Parts: sequence; structure tokens; C-alpha cells
Amino acid sequence: MTDPAPSSPSPPASAPIASGLAPALGAYLIWGFLPLYLLLVQSVPAIEFVGWRIIWTLPLCLVIIAMRRQFPELRAALTSPRTLLALTASAVLIAINWFVYIWAIMAGEVFATSIGYYLNPLLNVLLGTLVLGEKLSKRQWLAVAIAGVAVTLLAAGAVTSLWISLTLGFSFALYGLVRKQVAVGSLPGLTIESAILMPVAGSIAAWYAVSPQGSAFGQDWWMSGLIVFSGVVTAVPLLMFAIAARRMDYSTLGFIQYLSPTIVFFLGLFVFHQPLAPAKLASFVLIWVAVAIFVWDLWAKRRAVTA
Repeated sequence: MTDPAPSSPSPPASAPIASGLAPALGAYLIWGFLPLYLLLVQSVPAIEFVGWRIIWTLPLCLVIIAMRRQFPELRAALTSPRTLLALTASAVLIAINWFVYIWAIMAGEVFATSIGYYLNPLLNVLLGTLVLGEKLSKRQWLAVAIAGVAVTLLAAGAVTSLWISLTLGFSFALYGLVRKQVAVGSLPGLTIESAILMPVAGSIAAWYAVSPQGSAFGQDWWMSGLIVFSGVVTAVPLLMFAIAARRMDYSTLGFIQYLSPTIVFFLGLFVFHQPLAPAKLASFVLIWVAVAIFVWDLWAKRRAVTA
């Protein structure tokens, strides 16, 4: 079953949230624990690993499309210049996001990536209200304000790595906005994005293959298997996110995203053993207060609709 087209009749307010909640949670859980996987491939240069991610994502997408018989939808997207232009933009945005994130984790900037994805929901809310015309209640604006204070505290102690946080936050917020508005299903869209990036990815892999250090792929079965698995950890959460972005209010989706950087935050603390400054702890508490207010508002609205 494919995602509903943007022109489909709108279901009741609670239906999009319910239908998009499971894929949103799945995507953010996978992204939250992704640094553990990146630890295993830390010996692979970041740009080479991004190239292999793209290379192994495309065939996986094609296999799933064949199983779901979505080739007509893929063909329709490929024949639409507007769709191709939008997917080219989203492909560039997600490629930037992948590279900066992988490089930052491998360089030990775990908290910088966490800050970036804490910032991202605020950008989602901003884009949702300014571009998509979504409305926030007074309680939701209070949550946004509290989260803004928290992110400011986080950023104040990380000026040298702030570019990492800003790049991650803006690139993924814009990626989600583009994918929400383009009239193509999540799987065909990701397939076309991967195909658009394939020439660059292939060139990267070929360059490393002829370089003195050689390609990371093919040297041993364990590392080669981990590199192939990058297609799975790339395609599956992105598909879930694209489904959720088309079924939920973008502002609501943004606050669910706090799950992912919170997991990364704890990984940085307990697995990567990065020091936790008092300001970071205070920011963490403020962010969860904001999330609690936002969720409380959604729950109250749902109860009112039910009543």
C-alpha cells in the first residue's frame, strides 16, 4: 500500500497522528542508536562510507519496489520534471546530512550531533508554521520557547562545533519539508534520490579503490558485510520518516524527533564517555519539560475531540 497523495481527502485530526506515530518512532529509534553501528565502521573514511551507503541503498530500494509492485509509481515520478527537481534538492540535502553526521560521530563530536537534532524540531515548527500554515496553540508555543532556551544553553558551550549542529538541523528540516510536499511515495522517492546520487557515490568508491590505501570494501568479510548493511540502516528509517512526514503535522513530527537526540545524548555520556557539563544537564531537563508540555497539549486535544 502506498502513501496517500497530497490531494487525498483529509482524515480526522487524530487519524494522521495515529497512522504516522509508529513509523516516526521506528525511524527515530534507529537513528538514535546509529552511533553504535558507526563505531563498528569507524576505520572507513567518512566520505567513502557515505558513498557506500548510497550504493547499497539503491538496490535494496529496487528490490522492495519490485516486491510491492510500485514500478508504475516510480515511472510516473521519473517522468515529472517538478518531482525530479524536488527530489534532486532533497537528495543533496540528505547527502550533506549523512556526511556531516558520520564525520562528526567518527571524530568524537557526539554531543554536537545531539545538539543538531535537538535544534531540528524547532526548525520543523518554524517551517511548519511559516511555510505550511500550520497553527500552534499557546501551550505548544510555550513548549517551543522552553526548547529554544534549552538549545541556546546547549549551543553556548559548543561554539567551535556549532557549525555541525546547525548543518545537521537545517539540512534535515529542509529535507523533511521537501519530502512532505512532493507528490511521490516514500519508497519511490528514496529510490530516485539514491539514483540521483549514484554517479557521485560510484566516483567516490572508485577513487578510494585506486588510491594507495585501497577500498574499505572487499578487504575482509566482516567489514564488507557491515558496509553492505549500511543500505538497510539508511533505507529503512528514511522510508519510515517519509511515511510519517506525509501523515502527521510537521510540527508534531518535530517534537517526536527529540527521542533520537536523547538516545544519542546518553550514548555520548555512557558509551563515548564525554563529560556532562551542568549547562548541558540543565538543557536536557528543559527539553524534556518542553516535550511533556507539547505531548500534554496533544493529549488534551484528542480527549476533547473524543468527548
